[in-house]
Amino acid sequence: MKTIHVGNLTLDGEKLFLIAGPCVIEGYDRTLMIGREIKKICERLGVQYIFKASYDKANRSSFHSFRGPGLEKGLEILADIKKELQVPVLSDVHDVTQLAPASKVLDMLQIPAFLCRQTDLVYGAAMTGKPVNVKKGQFMAPEDMKNVIEKMEEAHNPNLAVTERGASFGYHNLVVDMRSFPIMRQFGYPVIFDATHSVQLPGGMGSSTGGQREFIPYLARAAAAS
Repeated sequence: MKTIHVGNLTLDGEKLFLIAGPCVIEGYDRTLMIGREIKKICERLGVQYIFKASYDKANRSSFHSFRGPGLEKGLEILADIKKELQVPVLSDVHDVTQLAPASKVLDMLQIPAFLCRQTDLVYGAAMTGKPVNVKKGQFMAPEDMKNVIEKMEEAHNPNLAVTERGASFGYHNLVVDMRSFPIMRQFGYPVIFDATHSVQLPGGMGSSTGGQREFIPYLARAAAAS
């Protein structure tokens, strides 16, 4: 597996790292408080930490759901979090117009699962030179992520990773196929597991998404063991 560098961290498969934070930015004070607590836990356990929060949740189930502070204000908050906590920061990018401003702040760009086949977006993200994490679409087989990686490799960016976040299983349900991990590792890049979004029940509450958080510890341990 290739070693990738995110901020001041080296991700080589030998030491655990955690990407965590509030799903969406709800203001600086709350975001900082969450980041501080997670950092303390990671330091106690000897786990490398990358802070993650979205400045815009562009794929909310309902038009009326809270999406976040937006690109400009969100990046300002993430820059402050990065300075205060002294950890790398990651967030989602949703279209090519966000790549330039986001890459000035973020240590790693993330492509949401629903957008993982958007060639201009994944190639453009890799072209920024920043590390890129692409989440596997719920509608994709793990072997199909090879095409996504090849799009990014055209940008000659070696700092790439892919994330397993579950596969659609009928309506309003996701399952995690543990075979995905060895399959995607064959591509030579780190494979990350999104333990929380993998237990979503997409649209299961009508205008919002439900979930089964009680299964997170079991899936996380299984993914780490694989």
